[in-house]
Amino acid sequence: MAGVWLAALSALHLSARDGLLLGGVALVLAGLGALAGPARSRAAEAAGGRAGERSATRHVTAPGAASDGRSATTIGRRRGASTPAPPRHSWTGLRWIGVAIALGAGCGAPATAARVSVREARPLVALIDSGDPVELWAVVRDDPRALTGTAGPPTYLVAIELERVRPVDGGDPIRLSARALVLGSDRGWRTLLPGQRLTATGRLMPPRPGDLRAAVVSVRKSPQLIGEPSWAQRAAGVLRAGLQRACEPLPDDSGGLLPGLVVGDTSRLDPSLEADFQATGMTHLNAVSGSNVAIILGVILFVVRRAGAGPVLCAVLCGVALVGFVILARPSPSVIRAATMGAIALLGLASGRPRVAVPALAAAAAVLLLADPELAADAGLTLSVLATAGLLLLAPVWRDALRARGWPTGAAEALAVPAAAQVACGPVIAGLSGAVSLVAVPANLVVVPAIAPATLLGVAAALLSPVWPAGAEFAAWLAHWPAEWLVLVARVGARAPAGSLPWPDGVPGALLLAALTVVALIAARRAAARKLAAVVAACAVLGALPVRLLTSGWPPPGWLVVACAVGQGDAIVLPVGGGRAVVIDAGPEPDPVDGCLRRLGIRQVALFVVSHYHVDHIGGVDGVFRGRSVAAVAGPDWPEPAGGRERVARTAGTSGTPVSAVGPGWAYVIGGLRLDALGPLEPMRGTNSDPNNNSLVLRATIAGRTVLLPGDAETEEQNDLVERLGSAALRADVLKVAHHGSALQSPELLDAVDPAVALVSVGVDNDYGHPNASLLARLARDGARVMRTDQSGDLAVIATGRGLAVTVRGTGPAR
Repeated sequence: MAGVWLAALSALHLSARDGLLLGGVALVLAGLGALAGPARSRAAEAAGGRAGERSATRHVTAPGAASDGRSATTIGRRRGASTPAPPRHSWTGLRWIGVAIALGAGCGAPATAARVSVREARPLVALIDSGDPVELWAVVRDDPRALTGTAGPPTYLVAIELERVRPVDGGDPIRLSARALVLGSDRGWRTLLPGQRLTATGRLMPPRPGDLRAAVVSVRKSPQLIGEPSWAQRAAGVLRAGLQRACEPLPDDSGGLLPGLVVGDTSRLDPSLEADFQATGMTHLNAVSGSNVAIILGVILFVVRRAGAGPVLCAVLCGVALVGFVILARPSPSVIRAATMGAIALLGLASGRPRVAVPALAAAAAVLLLADPELAADAGLTLSVLATAGLLLLAPVWRDALRARGWPTGAAEALAVPAAAQVACGPVIAGLSGAVSLVAVPANLVVVPAIAPATLLGVAAALLSPVWPAGAEFAAWLAHWPAEWLVLVARVGARAPAGSLPWPDGVPGALLLAALTVVALIAARRAAARKLAAVVAACAVLGALPVRLLTSGWPPPGWLVVACAVGQGDAIVLPVGGGRAVVIDAGPEPDPVDGCLRRLGIRQVALFVVSHYHVDHIGGVDGVFRGRSVAAVAGPDWPEPAGGRERVARTAGTSGTPVSAVGPGWAYVIGGLRLDALGPLEPMRGTNSDPNNNSLVLRATIAGRTVLLPGDAETEEQNDLVERLGSAALRADVLKVAHHGSALQSPELLDAVDPAVALVSVGVDNDYGHPNASLLARLARDGARVMRTDQSGDLAVIATGRGLAVTVRGTGPAR
């Protein structure tokens, strides 16, 4: 399994030829390793034989052998003791482990290369490079997903399997079997079901590196359907829709979680709740996984065995239930893994042989990776396999150790299971999130009693929905009570002081924690090491926890303004006390700005101001409203872009928040904050970018310090402000550099502001060349301290006794 996994992951980033070469080298190494053992054994036997012959010769010719009383046999045994020893068992075991890994790589790399070769087919690559419109025939592979991070109507992402492609202007169709991703802007893509055949017209674009999609297809019109999906997929669609209807009367949190917990439908799941589940190490409960399969099959086995069914009938009934549940839940990686392992276990059950769980897990993962090599890069499958491995290898040992120390059986199992799963998955989670959760084990421990009732009642609601809607709603209402417990634990755990520790993210962080985990597991086998680890952990907690509780570190005390790291966009926060703030702009996506406000402890937004309606400033508006009240919204009196303006109005209208257009002369005062609108002094048309040059230019005054916030104002609006207002009106201690540090800046404005601190809100490796190096150099020469969100994460300006200072949070910046 390890060999297949590593080879598939490597071959995804190689050409088909290089992937085949990698597989060939691995097979050669496997063959050499397999042959090395017998050859080594024969060489050892031959060496031993020759040594024996030499020894026998010495027995006969040894002078004085009889005179000193020693027999020839004694001399021969002593000299024979220096003959080469046979290969040790440890060497043999390591050799066969290497052979197995090389053999797996020899299978995984060619399997991946075969799929990559479809992506590299010359006729398809030529169509992608040409950019000409094409007509395609395809089959839907998964449920459509709405992409809501852009202004205007959502774009639907639909995974498809291409069967034929041909240019619209004529030509022979290309027949193939390749994956692709549709970006559909028409609502006709929203209701498609897996298995639906269709035709559509669009443009092919190159896929991203590292996956097996042959192309990304941009389609503006609705698809033309061919026939209908299979009856099984239609039935699954009916049940999934019925479960959503049954959950509509429920509270938003539990009503959105329940379909995800039961069938993997997270379309209504609140993103803030999803973030809380991640922070508490409960992400596996957000969507259907192997635990759901285990619960369903466990109930069926209990019922049929109580009825006296034999092993074969049990296996058949469980197999039918397994197939039905996978279709209902859709074949996500974790569900496929659990189903494959369950099928192997059912074969063992039907044959009467004992089940061997670890080989079943390895076989399941290897089969899945050979059938779909793209899963090698899927974090869901990785976490699923690691969690199951932890439950199989670590949990029984820890459970028995606790029982030996007098723990009750139930308590020992309840603690060992979540601890083993968390230890096994910890390195991957740390690499993905950049943090190590300290509340994951207790959180997963206390939610165990609620998982099975929520799952079983949710499945009952889905099954009842087509025939008895009222009964389905009642079952969903019963299921929402254990689901509410899951929500409560996630919310409380995510807000626990010192609930997580920062950790290096990415592959280095994952490998570091994995190495430390292995060392800790090995060392824990010795009693002295366990006692030492317990003392060190207790001292660390007792020493660090009060510090973390009293000084959380973020936000820093007395902060005046924070520039959130939201990627290529703006989100500025000004505090007004008591967990409230004024927020200017929201960045391009909801999650980054929501995370920034959560880290700052902002529970209420007294005023949300939009500088202008470009998506990089309003795309995250839902994140500002997420889980908090917003008293009012203000924006410029400029109609473009219409989609962005409509989106802000729609979000505010849903929450009942008033929206007003403001301009020069407008002022807003709350607490110790005063906000004044300086521009635009008049509508500007025919400029390089009219929406940018009609940005609201704001001047904030807080604690005796001033902050200038010019939005994306470019040279035209900046020059107009200097000419008509003068330098004194624009002077500020802190400057939020306009338009992410673009080159379109007015030198006169920079001279007029003369800031002590310049904040640049910009995305990592953006395509615009922001920020401009000459601009940054000029600001630094003029005495400003220049700070960038792409390099330092969230930026907080604080007032000290000696002037202004900047504190950075140092998290991984958004792109």
